[in-house]
Amino acid sequence: MTSGPFRFAVLGASLLALASCGGPSALDSNTSSNDRFVGGDPDDVALNDPNRSTIWDVFKPANTENIVDVNKYLWAASLDVLNFLPVEAVDPFTGVISTGYGTPPGGGRAYRATVHISDPALDARSLNVALQTRNGPVSQATARAVEDAILSRARQLRVADGRL
Repeated sequence: MTSGPFRFAVLGASLLALASCGGPSALDSNTSSNDRFVGGDPDDVALNDPNRSTIWDVFKPANTENIVDVNKYLWAASLDVLNFLPVEAVDPFTGVISTGYGTPPGGGRAYRATVHISDPALDARSLNVALQTRNGPVSQATARAVEDAILSRARQLRVADGRL
């Protein structure tokens, strides 16, 4: 049976060996060896490679610059209120729901909608609804009424969830 410090030394050496492995080749076929480094030891080429990858890249934070936090209640309420419209595209990372034309129950005019949820807050400023008929955009009052219906449904979902 091995002792504790020896086991940690072997584990540390193994991790160091793995960390030095991997990544793209230091010299690829598109560039010459003279173009890859500007000076110093040619063995340091891999350290200067901007495309290199190591085991430690797993611990770096993910690139989240194009991700918007979306309020789950507004998202669900938008899909619920506009359920008569066929969903064409959804992007939960940017907060956009795009629908095709559909006729509301009891209505005679076909609408299509684009919903943008821009903030994680359950707030009217977080929600933007654009409605359109086949003849063009609808009035602001109609779009505001749909936004109000979505906000009311989102509040109902939040109360039902029990997280006040």
